[in-house]
Amino acid sequence: MAIGAAAALVLTGCSDKSTGTGTNTSGTSGATDLKITPVAQVDINGKEVPKVDPAKAADPAGDGKATCAPTTLAFAGALTGPNAALGINIDMGAKLALDQHNKANPGCQITLKSFDTEGDPQKATQVIPQIVNDKSIVALLGPTFSGETKATGKILSDAGLASLTSSATNATLTANGWTSFFRGLANDDVQGPSVAKYLTGTAGYKKVCVVQDNSDYGTGLAKSITEGLGAAADPSCAASIKTGDKDFAATVTKISGAKADAVFFAGYYAEGAPLAQQLKSGGFKGVFVGPDGTNDPQFLSQAGSAAKGATLTCPCGPAPEKFEKDYVAFNKQPSGVYSVEAYDLATILTKAIGAGKVSRPDILEYVRSYDGPGLARQYKWSANGELSNALIWIYTVK
Repeated sequence: MAIGAAAALVLTGCSDKSTGTGTNTSGTSGATDLKITPVAQVDINGKEVPKVDPAKAADPAGDGKATCAPTTLAFAGALTGPNAALGINIDMGAKLALDQHNKANPGCQITLKSFDTEGDPQKATQVIPQIVNDKSIVALLGPTFSGETKATGKILSDAGLASLTSSATNATLTANGWTSFFRGLANDDVQGPSVAKYLTGTAGYKKVCVVQDNSDYGTGLAKSITEGLGAAADPSCAASIKTGDKDFAATVTKISGAKADAVFFAGYYAEGAPLAQQLKSGGFKGVFVGPDGTNDPQFLSQAGSAAKGATLTCPCGPAPEKFEKDYVAFNKQPSGVYSVEAYDLATILTKAIGAGKVSRPDILEYVRSYDGPGLARQYKWSANGELSNALIWIYTVK
């Protein structure tokens, strides 16, 4: 997509992790007027590629002739907790798709049961068995975060319950031999080199400090981005932080002394926002770069004016105008990271049910063989549950 054309789109948000609402306004600390604005979609070489045409996307309303017995889907992810915005975005995106389907198809009503994991792997291991044991549930949207997905993927695979995630991006998830897991966006081994090549190529950065949190998401992404940056990743200012930490004085001192062009933070906005604030107050002059876990209006709200000028990346795409209008009308708030992906994945499940695939095995087989356009991208999966073609979006805060 040409950079100039991106202004016609609204950010959906992006993250492997929490919630957000995303036409991109933030709320406090001088960030009221800041917005997360799409810049370009890039391939694994960091080169810009055209966006998909939303007019060709599958419509959850279908032809209005679907018939089925009342059918139930589940959502599992963070609805409370420090990164809840990301899960809420997904829940709301899926509910919009089901609402549009149900209104257009009175003879086929689909319900979504939402389960809160708090984004916690341990909590997820208690929640997912409840979903598996509820025989009325025929497919799952989620889990949201990589850690909770890693902890529960085998349970879902053993149960033969199709699990479609719009946000869990750790690359190793599809190497576990699971047979029911489908990732609805690029993984971190795509995001890492794509963003790295963009930073060193288009942006021209010569020195980048990589900071990671200790989540499965953060550690995997940091490894990928560091490898992609090559010589531009300065090991003298690489740093690790813990999720839940708020005081990053030692990290700020290390980074400020390196005089780097940019900091790439591999983690979620709950830590990314205070890190950006402390970097700015500590005199860091470079650019703050955050991935999908940070790419959320909550980052703007919590980081305040320190968010200005940040580069944010995401395997998730920006919200087309009609989708955003429908989303706000239905949910009474803007979309956020992963809202579009959730809508697309829920739409695929409505198409399966509308086609008479109402058992767990039938839906699983339908998704495995699916090949069709969504608002965010073309959805077609390889045997391991990875998208056949996956791209990354670059955003900026201004």
